[in-house]
Amino acid sequence: MIDCNQDKYLGSIPNLVGVAGVLVSNEKDVVFTSNRGENAVGVFNHGKDRSLHKIKVGGRPNGLAFYASRNSLLAANVPKPDSHDPVTVSIVDVAKRVMTADVAVPGRTRWAVFDPDTERFYVNIADPSEIAIIDAKDPDGLAGSYHIPAVGPHGLDLDRRGGRLFCACDEGRLYEVDIESEKVSERSKLAGTPDVIFYNPDLNHLYVTIGDPGIIQVFNTKSMKEIQSIATEAGTHTIAFNQDSGKVYAFMPETHRASVYQET
Repeated sequence: MIDCNQDKYLGSIPNLVGVAGVLVSNEKDVVFTSNRGENAVGVFNHGKDRSLHKIKVGGRPNGLAFYASRNSLLAANVPKPDSHDPVTVSIVDVAKRVMTADVAVPGRTRWAVFDPDTERFYVNIADPSEIAIIDAKDPDGLAGSYHIPAVGPHGLDLDRRGGRLFCACDEGRLYEVDIESEKVSERSKLAGTPDVIFYNPDLNHLYVTIGDPGIIQVFNTKSMKEIQSIATEAGTHTIAFNQDSGKVYAFMPETHRASVYQET
């Protein structure tokens, strides 16, 4: 936990086995974790009461997305290496602390987002290369998909006002998907294999983290041109974005630091 006002390390939440992803809901004052090592999601408040609850899901969870109005969490699961078991995304009723659906998807999942306007979850699938669509109101199967013409859709984020998705692929390509028309456009090439991406709607900037060589690429989302490349550290795959402060946090595994970047 980091205090974003002081950029100070506060402490850690223990007893989370193999955490792969974290999602914060400001609407519900709740933090979710995908605990890949125990086939569960963790749920705790980020206020004074930090009692931890764990909810079993249908696989090893990775990406997370949350529908706050329905208190519905999606956990995108990944298979074990060489596993032939079906890959699924699990839907969790957070209030009841129970998995309510486990939807089969065509391949290994990556990151996921929720769009309140379409009331749909969008989940990156590494192979076949696509973004799977799940109707959050009736998640009993796939509602469709967008084909992505590059290897390994990975990082995913939503431009809600523009009605588009940003998808960064392992092949080193950045795509824009128009949600309504379903048009998929290659907009930029990346400096390497991406991981997490975040969209800043206030500045119309997209942050794409590249572990090798260790940079964050910043794109202007109006022109989709790169406007800055920020050095982090080799192996830095994970970033976080604070919308209120406009700060980007890069978590550096080699030196056990979190670097903080502020756009001015």
